[in-house]
Amino acid sequence: MKQLITQIEINAAPEKIWTILTDFANYKNWNPFVKELTGNVKVGETIQVMLQPPGSNAMKFTPVVVSFEKNQGFSWKGKLFIGGLFDGEHIFELKPINEHKTLFVQRENFSGILIPFLGKMIDTTTRQGFEAMNTKLKELVEKS
Repeated sequence: MKQLITQIEINAAPEKIWTILTDFANYKNWNPFVKELTGNVKVGETIQVMLQPPGSNAMKFTPVVVSFEKNQGFSWKGKLFIGGLFDGEHIFELKPINEHKTLFVQRENFSGILIPFLGKMIDTTTRQGFEAMNTKLKELVEKS
């Protein structure tokens, strides 16, 4: 198993961040990493996601929503071809610091037999994609 964790402090309450984070139709206009997220974002439902790490081709996949808690976070779990090869649970969390500041955490728990071969990609381009999204989300929330 391998875990990737990124975080950023955003000068806003979780509710304000949640509004932008869950406006999935608008991702194409601001999100440099999750280019597209469509479908019924509800626990147990399959959604369509297109990710594009910096300098890489876009990847489309159909994960299942694992959690969705208003103003707190949501997650999905996806796999490459069949379970056990390269699986990932992608998690977005909003952790209040105070009334006007929130810690936004984006992480993914990776597992599967391909982890040893994909570890470098996770540590570089995937991390860069997470960080780019975090930064853009902060900019968008704080200027709105």
